[in-house]
Amino acid sequence: MNFRGPALAAAAAIVACLTAAAPATAADLSRLPGVVDIPCAATTLHQGVDWYLPTGVPKGMVWIQHGFARTHSNVAQLATTFAAGGYLVFAPALPFIDLAGCTLQNLGDNTRFLDSVARLFGTAADPEGALSRSLAAAAADAGRLPPPLPRDFVFVGHSAGAEAVEFVAHRLHVAYPDTWHRLRGLVLLDPVKSFLGDNTDRALADLDPTDLPILTIAAQPSLCNNLGSGTDAVQHRLNRPFLGIRLGNGLHTDAEGTSSDSMGNLLCGTPDVANTSVLQVLARGWSDDFIAGTKTADYYPATTAEAVTAAPAVAAAPAATILPAN
Repeated sequence: MNFRGPALAAAAAIVACLTAAAPATAADLSRLPGVVDIPCAATTLHQGVDWYLPTGVPKGMVWIQHGFARTHSNVAQLATTFAAGGYLVFAPALPFIDLAGCTLQNLGDNTRFLDSVARLFGTAADPEGALSRSLAAAAADAGRLPPPLPRDFVFVGHSAGAEAVEFVAHRLHVAYPDTWHRLRGLVLLDPVKSFLGDNTDRALADLDPTDLPILTIAAQPSLCNNLGSGTDAVQHRLNRPFLGIRLGNGLHTDAEGTSSDSMGNLLCGTPDVANTSVLQVLARGWSDDFIAGTKTADYYPATTAEAVTAAPAVAAAPAATILPAN
C-alpha cells in the first residue's frame, strides 16, 4: 500500500498547526537568538536562528537542522545538550513553504537555496561572512562577546533536515574544498527524503566514496518519516561497515525530546524519554569522536565475532538494533 499521497495531503492540511511554537522551557543562558541572512532567488531571507554558546572555548561547531514544518525551537533540547558538551551550536529556522523554492525540503527544486546554505559554511572563515556576522550581532544584542567560529564542523539533521545536511555536505565537497576538509561528520536523525527530486540520492552517491563519517539514528517506519525513506536511502547508498542504529520502539519525535509540541506529539507520538537520552548520548558521542579522530567503543558495534555474539548491539544503546546494509 502506498501511503505517500495520503501522507502528503495530511501534511498540507495540518501544516499551519505544526508550526505552532514549541512549549516554553527554562531560560537557558547559553542561547543567543538572532538572524542569519541567506540569499535566495531575487531576494535575501532573514531567517531566525538560535546560537548556543558553550562554557569556554568551543571544541567545534555543530549545525543542527530541524525537520519539515518545524522550527529551531523544536531542537532546543538537543542544541542545549551539544552546548553543554562544549560545542558552539548553530540552529537556524529554514522555510518549508516558499514560491521561489527557498525551502528546507524539495517541493520542486530547492537546490539553489541549499547552495546558499552551503555558502554560509563555505565562507565561514571570512570574518565578514554571514555566519560570523550573525553570531556577532546575536552576541552584541545579548551584551556578550562572541567566540571565534571553530575550525571544525559537524552537521546534525532531523527528518527533512537530514536531507538538507546531506546535500549541503555534498555541495561543500564539490564547491568548497577548503571547508570540506573542516567538515568532520554527519549525524542523521530519522532522515526523510523529499517527495520530489533526488537530493538525498545525489548527495549520498557523492559522499559515499569519501572518508566523511555518516551515522544514522533511525526510528521505526511510520507516516511521519515517510515509511523510513531516508534510512532506506542510507542503507542502499552508503557502503560502510557501520551505518548506525534503529531504536527498538523509536518515534520520529524522539530527536526533539522535550522541545516537541502538542501537534508533533499528536501526529508522530510523544517522545520517549529513554530513547531521547540514548539518541543524545550517541549523537554527541559520535560528534566527539568525529572532532577528536577517536573511536569510543561504547558507541560502535563490537569488532570480533565472539563479542558480537555476546552483545549484538551498541553498548550505549542496548535495546537498539544495528542498521544492516541493503
